[in-house]
Amino acid sequence: MAQHFLLSAQARTLSLAAVLRMSDEEAEAAFRSIRWPGGKPVCPHCECPTVYDCRKANGAPRWRCKACRKDFSVTSGTLLAFHKMPLRSYLAAIAIFVNEVKGKCALALSRDLDCQYNTAFVLAHKLREAMASELKGMRLGGEGETVEVDGGYFGGYVKPANHKENRRDRRLAKNQNGKRQVVVVMRERGGSTLPAVFKSESALLGFIVSRVAKGTRLMADETGSWNDLAARFPVSRIDHSRQYSDTAGIYTNGAEEFFSRMRRAEIGHHHHIAGTYLVRYAQEAAWREDHRRVANGEQVQAVMGLAMACRPSVDWCGY
Repeated sequence: MAQHFLLSAQARTLSLAAVLRMSDEEAEAAFRSIRWPGGKPVCPHCECPTVYDCRKANGAPRWRCKACRKDFSVTSGTLLAFHKMPLRSYLAAIAIFVNEVKGKCALALSRDLDCQYNTAFVLAHKLREAMASELKGMRLGGEGETVEVDGGYFGGYVKPANHKENRRDRRLAKNQNGKRQVVVVMRERGGSTLPAVFKSESALLGFIVSRVAKGTRLMADETGSWNDLAARFPVSRIDHSRQYSDTAGIYTNGAEEFFSRMRRAEIGHHHHIAGTYLVRYAQEAAWREDHRRVANGEQVQAVMGLAMACRPSVDWCGY
């Protein structure tokens, strides 16, 4: 029997011990090589290549542009701008965050980095924002391709009443609190995963039409929310009350795998994912699902590259 990729040596190309043994200069060089291939700094304000070193005594590396005369560092103008901790701590945080298979909770990350919970919470969401940047403008499918579609509800938990006679059917809309949202995932077979968050499954038709190419064959379950898709795409349905897969290749197991990972992350790590943060957790789960057979060293470099390519976060800028 073949060994699973995650159990093989090929999946372990970077260890946390190696990151912690790095000096500050080595960590700075790692970020510099990711942002500027070749290691030569370029001004992020005017893109002038003529810069000179203006590092303060015992300070982090800084450069000054000859053209606009502005100072900048290796993280200026990126998602990690205005950082307070050493760059080695950020490199360790990325390695810790990536090495978790299902996800990393902010409390555990704060203990690993010896920082406040708020600091770890913001940093984790910045890394999720970097992962989400890979999904911008993504389109799935095409002629001869197959995309699986499925939905799962998160949040809006309503605690049942203590006495049996006071309990209500929580499945009915009138007995819910309005906070429940549905995560809809589109997963191309042999390709990428794209999630989105809506109030209900019936509100997603426009999103699917804008992100799935014409001629794509869709796979869905028996839920009535997918009926309108048949007017725009060839749709095959699988009735899960009877079977999970068909001999003709009709199944949504790929989409179900995504929700399996996300449910495990909710139950085992975060315990509660809902509200405005739900879409970020869904995008993180999609990124992890698409990169599950990539060595952890390459995953760390990929997240570093995404963070260096992103502009400063609008939601978390200044933390």
